[in-house]
Amino acid sequence: MAFWRRNTHIEKERHVKANARDYNDKFSYADNRIKTSKYNIFTFLPINLFEQFQRVANAYFLVLLILQVIPEISSLSWFTTIVPLVLVLVITAVKDATDDYFRHKSDQQVNNRQSQVLIRGSLQNEKWMNVRVGDIIRLENNQFVAADILLLCSSEPYGLCYIETAELDGETNLKVRQALTVTSDLKDITKLMDFDGEEFQSNAVFSGFLTFWSYIIILNTVVPISLYVSVEVLRLGHSYFINWDQKMFCRQTNTAAEARTTTLNEELGQVEFIFSDKTGTLTQNIMVFSKCSINGQTYGFRGHHACVDFSFNPLCDKAFKFYDGSLIEAIKLEDLAVQEFFRLLALCHTVMPEEKRHLVYLAQSPDEGALVTAARNFGFVFRARTPETITLCEMGRAVTYQLLAILDFNNVRKRMSVIVRNPQGQIKLYCKGADTIIFDRLDPSSEEFAGEGLRTLALAYKDLDEDDFEVWMKKLLFASTVIENREDQLAVLYEEIEQGLKLLGATAIEDKLQEGVPETIACLNLADIKIWVLTGDKLETAMNIGYSCNMLRDDMNEYALVINGHSLVRYSTVLRYLAFSFVGIIIPSSVLLVFYFGSDACRFYFVVTTWLYCCLLTPAHALEPQLEHILLDLACLCKTVICCRVTPLQKAQVVELVKRHKRAVTLAIGDGANDVSMIKTAHIGVGISGQEGMQAVLASDYSFAQFRYLQRLLLVHGRWSYFRMCNFLCYFFYKNFAFTLVHFWYGFFCGFSAQTVYDQWFITLFNIVYTSLPVLAMGLFDQDVNDQNSLRYPSLYKPGQQNLLFNKRQFFLCTLQGMGTSFLLFFIPYGAFSVMVKEDGSHFSDQQTFAVTIATTLVIVVSVQIGLDKHYWTAVNHLFIWGSLTVYFAILFAMQSNGIFGIFPSNFPFVGTARNCLSEKSVWLVILLTTVVCVVPGLVVSFLRVDLFPTLTDKSRKKEGPQEQNLRRVRRTSSRRSAYAFSHQQGYGELITSGKNMKMSTVSSAGSPGRTPHSSTWIENMLKRKNEVSCTSDESGNRAKQTPKQQVRA
Repeated sequence: MAFWRRNTHIEKERHVKANARDYNDKFSYADNRIKTSKYNIFTFLPINLFEQFQRVANAYFLVLLILQVIPEISSLSWFTTIVPLVLVLVITAVKDATDDYFRHKSDQQVNNRQSQVLIRGSLQNEKWMNVRVGDIIRLENNQFVAADILLLCSSEPYGLCYIETAELDGETNLKVRQALTVTSDLKDITKLMDFDGEEFQSNAVFSGFLTFWSYIIILNTVVPISLYVSVEVLRLGHSYFINWDQKMFCRQTNTAAEARTTTLNEELGQVEFIFSDKTGTLTQNIMVFSKCSINGQTYGFRGHHACVDFSFNPLCDKAFKFYDGSLIEAIKLEDLAVQEFFRLLALCHTVMPEEKRHLVYLAQSPDEGALVTAARNFGFVFRARTPETITLCEMGRAVTYQLLAILDFNNVRKRMSVIVRNPQGQIKLYCKGADTIIFDRLDPSSEEFAGEGLRTLALAYKDLDEDDFEVWMKKLLFASTVIENREDQLAVLYEEIEQGLKLLGATAIEDKLQEGVPETIACLNLADIKIWVLTGDKLETAMNIGYSCNMLRDDMNEYALVINGHSLVRYSTVLRYLAFSFVGIIIPSSVLLVFYFGSDACRFYFVVTTWLYCCLLTPAHALEPQLEHILLDLACLCKTVICCRVTPLQKAQVVELVKRHKRAVTLAIGDGANDVSMIKTAHIGVGISGQEGMQAVLASDYSFAQFRYLQRLLLVHGRWSYFRMCNFLCYFFYKNFAFTLVHFWYGFFCGFSAQTVYDQWFITLFNIVYTSLPVLAMGLFDQDVNDQNSLRYPSLYKPGQQNLLFNKRQFFLCTLQGMGTSFLLFFIPYGAFSVMVKEDGSHFSDQQTFAVTIATTLVIVVSVQIGLDKHYWTAVNHLFIWGSLTVYFAILFAMQSNGIFGIFPSNFPFVGTARNCLSEKSVWLVILLTTVVCVVPGLVVSFLRVDLFPTLTDKSRKKEGPQEQNLRRVRRTSSRRSAYAFSHQQGYGELITSGKNMKMSTVSSAGSPGRTPHSSTWIENMLKRKNEVSCTSDESGNRAKQTPKQQVRA
């Protein structure tokens, strides 16, 4: 086939064979090597230069350099441009080379990870980069996955394995994956070697022209190339300040804050919208059994109380903490209600035990793990399960319950139940679920839990009659075999038997917030930063976290309007009604809006309150083009927005919506792979290096370990970076207008011949030597207030959001000040020299003396001005200012000396000028007069402004800071109920009763007359013996756990 036709070929299918590298190599599949670097040793110089000259600034100065080489149009030597240009190119190249070196190093680390690959009949260690399409890989427990793979078989029965996808979607719960039936028995090397399965996929005019370009060259120093170098140095320094901040260092995880980019530091001081994930970002994703209510008695404290001693229980989890000893006393007194309470917690769940050296619980949700662990510590230890039995160790005695049915959890039921037969032959139904589902009115103790922002769960039980249960079981067996409407029929039966429950108690699970989250959110709100929480969690969970974080308040009177249907037209009607009501003629002082799309209804909640809030649970319809403007207008009326049940794509769409229609800097923060799209869409992305992998960190611009560090990142480092960069730019443009426009005034006396006032070496060195270090020191170290006051007065952040420190008005004022200074710099010496005489009676008639006087005055004026503009002096500032003045005079006398003129007579024509000029007292009087006249007006204006029109910064510097609201966290006392907010999935009950997720050695062979067909068939054919479980001491005390990172559990 001709080469030109290769690009026109459309691939229709692929052929992949296992254990056939030679065959698969014919299709030129991509290898498994990771490459994020941009250059190699041969391509670095051409590619890097090409990239640098794509920048307008570099290309501009290259054109200037070419023009300066032409002697007919240039009055300056070519080296005045080439020196700074080469310096910029070299510095940038070194920076790019260093960055690419670390990328090479990171790639090499990942590519050299080892995997066990089946090659020529044996398992061999192979580097990840050498893994090819079609290779068979063996993964062991807690190993990372090397590539996209297809599960062939597993050491678990029925080819099941458990994986954790924290680096993909941020979820730490275990996911079940199952191999195909035809490959599930390929466990021997011989069988795997024989396996070769395939996969298929798809004249005066000319002189004036030359003069014009000459002045373009002369006036180019208004925006010199050193500006770009200085900006990059400042950004790099600000980034290192973030990295070195010990107050953003997390000692628990040994993690420091990291600025992964150097281009966004000043934007950190202009953020108006923050988009945050919830789980793992605001919370720790660690569930703690905090309180409970049993038979009307409340147990547990949330303050500083003595921890309960569980030493009486050899099987206790030593990491478990509870702060109420009266519950232990009730256990020891054999209180029947308390025993039944913990018995329910030990029986009603889908947790799997694993007992090797110690007992470990594998829970699909952290809530379940916390509840079962609580029962374990209080003497009711869940030890083992089979498809038909559950074995507990109750106060040191082994008890086996016959498992008759599991009424599984789903998002509609919001509860789960188990039906068991105890050793006495009694049939009992144990149920746990949302308080709003199990009964209409909640026990006062449980309402107290919800008022504290805890995840409340109600527990109930029911004694079942044998005959009634047999009739119901037959209906269940029939409903489980039907094809149509099976789920609906099962739901009816579940509802039937779950009537007449007796309330047993309630639990309070705390999804612990990260340290300092409420205070951080309150402080950011005072800085006028709008915080939107985008989460995939349910309404109840998000609302509870909103209250816990002080995003939502207690003084809310709520009523609800339910609109059946979930069509686009229905949702559009609701939004347009709200837009007419609240964005139109009548706008209430404050509203709380809640949008929620359930599976079968659109519920609209409207709340009038004394605060301005908006809670949005965003469905796909809300982001339709015809509705997004209405949605955004409604949301921006509110101070806080919470979007629930949103996918990762919808998170990015919400961020893009604000970016597109609001001129505001956005920041997105998250910790999981499901937050990557949101992080990349926002102007600034922040990653939390927590328990859900590093994908968010790798995609972010800044990273740290805890959400509370965001407060310091924005209010301290962000505000300082913006303040320093704005002051740097204002001063930089001022000094360069003052420096450059002297040529403009001189043009009126030289016929605009493009003759320069200054010596060419002064023009070359002014920005890169004489004035570079003082302005860099100001841009790096200056601060109007210290970090404590930056956090104490969040309102100081608002000027950055409004872009008050550097805008068109500030640029015009800088330009005006520079023009005024240049005018005074030229005409005061000019007027003085026209009447002055030297000590010998001669006149100051040479242009060289005039040039040295103006240059010296300029350097002194800009040095004095930067000293007056500084707010914070350090030793570095003194060194750079006084050092720059010293260096100027040293270079001036050296370059205008007889010695260097004797070596380079054509390059240094101002021989002896500095010595003759600066030895005259009248010259120093002119320099002093010019300096005073240039500096005093600005000094007077600054003094009057601070005295008559003080800003928030001026007040805080005088210790008269603005009155801020108290950042103390307000305890929630409302009686809003917390619903069943488990991060739970449907279908685990059926998986347990089928026995497919259990090892052969732990499954009982005992039959049950009331089993569902899919369970009994498996038991009759596969189970042969019963597991014997003894109540032995467990020394581990480990909590219910899940495997870290993205791992395979075999």
